[in-house]
Amino acid sequence: MKSFSITRLIAIGAFVITAFTTQAQTGAKTFTLKSAGLGGQLTKEFYYNDWGVNGGNISPDLLWENAPEGTQAFAVTMYDAAAPTGSGWWHWVLFNLPKDTKSLKAGAGSTHPELLPAGSISSLNDFKKYGYGGPVPIPASGYHPYVITVYALKTKLNLDKDANPALVGFNLSANTIAKASIVSYVYVP
Repeated sequence: MKSFSITRLIAIGAFVITAFTTQAQTGAKTFTLKSAGLGGQLTKEFYYNDWGVNGGNISPDLLWENAPEGTQAFAVTMYDAAAPTGSGWWHWVLFNLPKDTKSLKAGAGSTHPELLPAGSISSLNDFKKYGYGGPVPIPASGYHPYVITVYALKTKLNLDKDANPALVGFNLSANTIAKASIVSYVYVP
């Protein structure tokens, strides 16, 4: 019986190694988020246009690929964990993008909401506004990482545009199949 178990373990091990090798050789594709307009640092065109900031408040262009099987909708968020609030700052909360959506044009979340796919919901951000609200560089606040994330969801969220970021985040956590992010920084000496 022991030799059968050892033989079986060797066979299982060989199968696992073959499976991982095959996946590596085929270059298995992962859920990925990209942007042609974003670099390592957010520029003034993306900054908020209020609170003493004269930015363009243009939401970035986004493109995602290789969404997992079973995706029924997408969501997009932008979050600054370094905001001096004790709980970070939600700059953008967008959900229920149709499952065939693969990109957003620059300004779709802010200056040109007509570019959003039908059925998408731009809910409240921490500015208490709907849609995208760009960075507000606070003097002497140092580096701020702005994490832009696309979520592949197993279902549309049963929420409306008045849902606050925490409630949307809770529902995203419960319904996310996969997510991909880009990080851009703002440095304020």
